Amino acid sequence: MSQPLKPIEKPKEVFIQGLTADGRTFRPSDWAERLAGAMSCFRPGGARGGIGDYIGYSPLCVPRVINGVKCVIVNEELKKLEPMAWDFVMNFARDNNLQVAEACLLPDAPSTP
Repeated sequence: MSQPLKPIEKPKEVFIQGLTADGRTFRPSDWAERLAGAMSCFRPGGARGGIGDYIGYSPLCVPRVINGVKCVIVNEELKKLEPMAWDFVMNFARDNNLQVAEACLLPDAPSTP
């Protein structure tokens, strides 16, 4: 007897692309790093602090270049952790007329020797 199909899970990430709805490249060129930097303190376990701590991106909001297009990948866990931060990044995309896609970032394929 075959197993029933599991429902398809909701996408885990939202890709904010550095392209406007009409296809123009969004400026300034460092927008993705700025947006992800503003979200750097929203991370699982909360912000770390102390001597020797360094600034880094939250794993819930990271800048990437995909197919030559700057993007910010926002994990839906941010919505659970801090709804206002989620609203901030989604409103940023909407206010700047940026293209948004729901997807799931797949890990890189293992390299073969």
